[in-house]
Amino acid sequence: MRILISCILLILITPLFGQEIAQFRGPLRDGIYPEKGLLKKWPEAGPKLELQISGVGKGYSQPIVYKGVIYITGIKQDTMDVISAYDLKGKLLWEKTYANAWIKSYASTRCTPTIENDRIYLIGGIGTICCLDAKDGTLIWSQDPQNEFSGEYHMWGIAESVLLTEQAALYVTGGKKASVVAYDKITGKLRWNAKSFGGQRAYASSILIERNNLKIVLAQTGNDLIGINAFNGDVLWNFNVEPYQTFPNGKGVNTNDPLYFNGEILITSGYNHPALMFSLAEDGKSVSLKWKNDTLDVHHGGVILLDGNLYGSNWLNNSKGQWVSVNWQTGKTNWGKDWFTKGSIIAADGLLYCYEEKGGNVALIQPDVADFKIISTFKVEAGEGPYWAHPAIYDGMLYLRHGNILLIYNIKA
Repeated sequence: MRILISCILLILITPLFGQEIAQFRGPLRDGIYPEKGLLKKWPEAGPKLELQISGVGKGYSQPIVYKGVIYITGIKQDTMDVISAYDLKGKLLWEKTYANAWIKSYASTRCTPTIENDRIYLIGGIGTICCLDAKDGTLIWSQDPQNEFSGEYHMWGIAESVLLTEQAALYVTGGKKASVVAYDKITGKLRWNAKSFGGQRAYASSILIERNNLKIVLAQTGNDLIGINAFNGDVLWNFNVEPYQTFPNGKGVNTNDPLYFNGEILITSGYNHPALMFSLAEDGKSVSLKWKNDTLDVHHGGVILLDGNLYGSNWLNNSKGQWVSVNWQTGKTNWGKDWFTKGSIIAADGLLYCYEEKGGNVALIQPDVADFKIISTFKVEAGEGPYWAHPAIYDGMLYLRHGNILLIYNIKA
């Protein structure tokens, strides 16, 4: 049912952008990919490895496929963020340096490209935002909101991917001058900047929703979940989450995109911060806290909603976590199970795909409220560093990144 709803929502939301959009965690940023006809069980050694591309640059960002081209960002030349474009056989078509990279703690690109109407939108490691031509990487426009609006970092830099509305490309600054700024998608000129509530930027990307014909940006800073009128930047409401972040470490480290369904909003961010569920008013102009859950504190691997239940992995410490399921309506925990450690999760064709972050184990999971039901597993051996990049699925292929290497597996039935 959830897959069907996502497909319907994709059909409804496509006119907002003019055509299908390729972006972080799938067309709707909910981690669900609209693929059909995928394997329901993998061979014992795992699905067939169709392609391995080395030298994509150091990064935790997710690969994107748009019009038959693979786009991926990574640090190259030690200090520069570079986007590379490959054909589906792994041939490099072009690459473009687009920003100075984040080279401090865990130096790697984190920004996944957002692509629409043959334009690529990117945020650099230290705060620029730019638009490139998807055909050859030519720079169309660039802005520096980090400096213009005195944006404030957390200690691990910027991990946000650009959100697009009908008119604008959005960027979360944090700081005292603004919370979110919006640039015209075509010209790069500033359209609006939303009121600041203080606090640093978060690591999470924003999402676009609609409530009774009102288009709303759901954005997070270190302190707040904020609802913003997508057309003019007026703040509709804000909810200060800091009082719920009682663990001494990780305050303000809001790491996952909000998840929205049927008038309700979920946020979760690791570090023993409870998952929070909000009810959004019919007019979209206020929220109220519905429930909190202390088990589903997803570090940075995302969360999936399928058939009324949430799935993800929680944070026990920076190197350990369980896999968890929680009921969307009640906030009651269905189960918490050990499987290696925490990691990222996506879904397609009714099944879950889990990619644990420490050893590169990958699992195909049958969603179930009773147990963590593993169907098949295999392990990614190539690459180095943490397995933090979220998986992606395009045209029956499973895309897994590990640092400087991209691996593409055939999961067609």
